[in-house]
Amino acid sequence: MDAFIVAILSVIHDSGFMAFTTGNAIMMLVGCILLYLAIVKGFEPLLLTPIAFGCILANVPGTGFDTQPGVMSVILYGINNEIFPPLIFMGVGAMTDFGPLLANPKTLLLGAAAQAGVFVALLGAMLLGFNVREAAAIGIIGGADGPTAIYLAAKMAPHLLGAIAVAAYSYMSLVPLIQPPIMTLFTTKHERSIKMAQLRTVTHFEKVVFPVVCTIFISLLLPSVCALVGMLMLGNLFTEAGCLGRLSDTAQNALMNIVTILLATGTGLTMKAESFLTKETLLIIFLGLVAFAFGTLAGVLFGKLMCIADGGKTNPLIGSAGVSAVPMAARVSQVVGQKANPSNFLLMHAMGPNVAGVIGTAVAAGTMLAMIGPAPK
Repeated sequence: MDAFIVAILSVIHDSGFMAFTTGNAIMMLVGCILLYLAIVKGFEPLLLTPIAFGCILANVPGTGFDTQPGVMSVILYGINNEIFPPLIFMGVGAMTDFGPLLANPKTLLLGAAAQAGVFVALLGAMLLGFNVREAAAIGIIGGADGPTAIYLAAKMAPHLLGAIAVAAYSYMSLVPLIQPPIMTLFTTKHERSIKMAQLRTVTHFEKVVFPVVCTIFISLLLPSVCALVGMLMLGNLFTEAGCLGRLSDTAQNALMNIVTILLATGTGLTMKAESFLTKETLLIIFLGLVAFAFGTLAGVLFGKLMCIADGGKTNPLIGSAGVSAVPMAARVSQVVGQKANPSNFLLMHAMGPNVAGVIGTAVAAGTMLAMIGPAPK
């Protein structure tokens, strides 16, 4: 009987309940709220659901996920050692059509202009007391590119990874709510009504050569993002080659789904109470919104300049798509444009700056790594 009681007491002593804190309870509540937003409200459910569940798992005391070998430690290893973001980029590349960008190359400038939000948030973070590496990792939220945000945070500010990832994916899901007011406030109805000329047909040769040339040029310029850009363009090459259907299908579907589960769950596993429930987390969420808003604004304003320069041929609304959230930002340009002119069709035109934004965010991340350097291990 005494042995039985000792065994029971041992189970109780080793249970998570004994080490459960108020912080753990709050983070589990945060996880449940994210599950609600994902499943009930439909905010990026494929990403927020595993992130939320990973957050709940991370706040169970005594699991040893980050110290003991196992599936969770492998997932965390993939997060912290730049494995999952490049694989996600391969799937993104396979699903991306660079045709609109090639048909209208000047839209590359719109994608570049929208990266202004990244550097505005970087300066804001430094003014609020973050060091330069932390500020750079926070600023990249403005690119609205979750994998790049995780990639840079893991290199420059791993202790802020959870907050940065949640902010990045949350604002990506809120694109239809955040962007339209900014777009309508800084454009006239006449500008929003502009109908753009049909894009030229891009040849198969151009589509095949582009990912190869782009990889070589950007990788030589910024070797630190070779993995991201290289996998993005390799995935695109799978699709555009015309003879790699099986590889393209795998990259777009099976591999993309598997890596999304691992990446998002691993992101949630970084959301421990002791590292997430801080003043810095609230500041990161605020700065992420600032970055996203300024990125949208910069894209729209540069679109207005382009409209003036080409005699009214460019609808400034497509500039907002330069923030990278593919293809949601391009769809928002389409919706806002059609409200001003029901016969307007901006989707394919907006896809040019939209895919340029993906490249632009990776280049911005590489520039920061080259200028500042990763955090010491």
